[in-house]
Amino acid sequence: MERIGFVGLGTMGAFMAANLLKAGAPLTVWNRTFGRTSGLVAEGASEAASAADLAAASDVVVVCVSDTPDVESVLFGPGGVAEGIRQGSLVIDCSTISPDSTRDFGRRLAEKGVSMVDAPVSGGSEGARLGTLTMFVGGAEPDMARARPVLEAVGKTITHMGPLGSGQAAKAVNQVVISGVYLGVAEGIVLGLKAGLELHRLVEALSGGAAQSWVLANRSGRMIDDEYPLGFRLALHRKDLAIALQLAEQTGAMLPLAMLAATLEDRLVAQGHGDEDMSVLAHAIRELSGLA
Repeated sequence: MERIGFVGLGTMGAFMAANLLKAGAPLTVWNRTFGRTSGLVAEGASEAASAADLAAASDVVVVCVSDTPDVESVLFGPGGVAEGIRQGSLVIDCSTISPDSTRDFGRRLAEKGVSMVDAPVSGGSEGARLGTLTMFVGGAEPDMARARPVLEAVGKTITHMGPLGSGQAAKAVNQVVISGVYLGVAEGIVLGLKAGLELHRLVEALSGGAAQSWVLANRSGRMIDDEYPLGFRLALHRKDLAIALQLAEQTGAMLPLAMLAATLEDRLVAQGHGDEDMSVLAHAIRELSGLA
C-alpha cells in the first residue's frame, strides 16, 4: 500500500486511521486539536507537525473532518495540505461536505497536479471501528482505482457513483433517507408507549416483518430508554441535511420529510441535544406527545 497521510482524528477518523494501520499501511497522522494522535503513534503511526508536512511525506492524503470550511482550511489554509503535497499525489476526502465545494477543491488541487476523490462515509462510529463503513465515491476511474485499496481498509460497501462530487450527492440522499427512518422508528416507539405496549416485545415483533431496519435494531433501545449516547452526532446530521436541502433547491426536488426532520433537529439543538446521538429525535416526538 502507498504511504498514507490521515488528517482528522475525531470520532470517525481515529477508528479509520487505526484500521489503516491494521491493514499494514505506512501511516502519518495529523490533527488540528492537540492530543488525538498519541494512541495511533503508539501503534506505529508517525506524527506530522502540520498538514503540509504530512502531505509531503505521503502519496495519498485522507481527510476526515466535520464541514466544508474545515476541509478548505486543512487543504488550503496556512500550513495546509496544498503547501506540502507533491505532484502526482491523491487526496481522498471522507468528510461530508457540499458537492459544489468538492468540485471546486478538486479543480484547485488539479492545478498542482494532484487528483482528488470524494468518499463520504455512512455507518457511524460502530462502522468506523469495525471497518464496515459504506462509502459513496466520486472521481475519475483511475483515481477511484488508486483509492480503492485505502477505502477497502476502512469500509465494506464501496460504490463509485460517478465524477467528482457524486459521492457527496449520494451521501446527501443517504442522509435524507435515514432522517425518515429515524423519525418513523421514533414515532412507532412513542405510539407503542402511549398504547401501553411492552416495547421490547414490540421491537422483537416488528423486527420479523417489513418494519425491520438498522435503526430499529440498533437505536430503538435508546429511544425506549430516552437516553442517547453518542453514535452519530445530531448536530452533524443537521449539517448534512442542510447540504441535502441545498441540493434539493438546486435541482427542484421537494423533500417535506427532510424539512420536518430539520425543523425538529433545530429544536433539539436549541435545547442542548446537538452532541447526542441522532436517535434523540425520539425525544422530540416524546415532547410533542406529552411524554417528556
